Amino acid sequence: MLTDRFGRTVDYLRVSVTDRCDLRCTYCLPKGFKGFEEPRNWLTFDEISRVVAAFGRMGTRRIRLTGGEPLLRRGIAGLAGDLARLPGIADLSLTTNATQLARQATALRQAGVRRLNVSLDSLRGDCLHDITGRDCHADVMAGLMAAKAAGFEQIKINMVPLAGVNEGDVGDMVRFCIGHGFILRLIEAMPMGDSGRSVRGAELAPLLEQLAHEFALLPLSVSMGGGPARYWQSADARFTLGLITPMSQHFCASCNRVRLSVDGTLYLCLGQEASLPLRPLLRSGIDDAGLEAAIRAAIELKPERHEFNEAPRQVVRLMAMTGG
Repeated sequence: MLTDRFGRTVDYLRVSVTDRCDLRCTYCLPKGFKGFEEPRNWLTFDEISRVVAAFGRMGTRRIRLTGGEPLLRRGIAGLAGDLARLPGIADLSLTTNATQLARQATALRQAGVRRLNVSLDSLRGDCLHDITGRDCHADVMAGLMAAKAAGFEQIKINMVPLAGVNEGDVGDMVRFCIGHGFILRLIEAMPMGDSGRSVRGAELAPLLEQLAHEFALLPLSVSMGGGPARYWQSADARFTLGLITPMSQHFCASCNRVRLSVDGTLYLCLGQEASLPLRPLLRSGIDDAGLEAAIRAAIELKPERHEFNEAPRQVVRLMAMTGG
């Protein structure tokens, strides 16, 4: 097992396969941003598989494919199939904005992706356009329905409530999720790069109080997946709500994940700069034992907690550069 100096077991690796995205969400990528990683610096699928295999040998069981928008990376279903077959990997999931999902959902499910997280901040087309910079409502809905038909074990909707923008849309999103059997997660906006610091997230505590009253929600004591969300469920068990609160109620003491960016940098904390560049090691011929030793040494550097509140300007990289 991989254990850091604070006694936390790291059993979850998030793998960014691209920093490119076809949307420009206000809290993630600035409009007009061009500073993407050059493709020659992307990890190849063989390199990604090698890193994931090393983590699997050291006890990591959960892998999530992220971006940017991971479905923009050509051949993503093939990579998913390769990762799902690796020894030790028990759970393969993927986060997407769903714009490309309609034509890829079935292939992803057949490749071994078990669960999907779909970023969707409003059901109103005009509001979604304002947040994402694109008229994408029809594509996202088509992707979601294709995913539902493909039979994924679990589909979660990730919504970032923004003050004065979409916080009034949460009730409609709950009803949408009830109708389709989706789990809804509300996520606090984080100060990742200038774009993340330019938005004001809505307070989740009042929203939770309102939703708990309207939909008769009760706290759940069990976790759903390997993430940090706290969950509530309706009395009839038809609806589950999760809250991810890195700002108001951080979960660093139980953090169980690290992130591999598209350029091969292993980030040890979303809210700190501690990292290890793996690409130079991979391309200089390091053997498996050396790769595992390097990863173990990096895990020892994992910070105790983020400093989003104390030092909000500390992290200059954008969310898409890290792999959310």
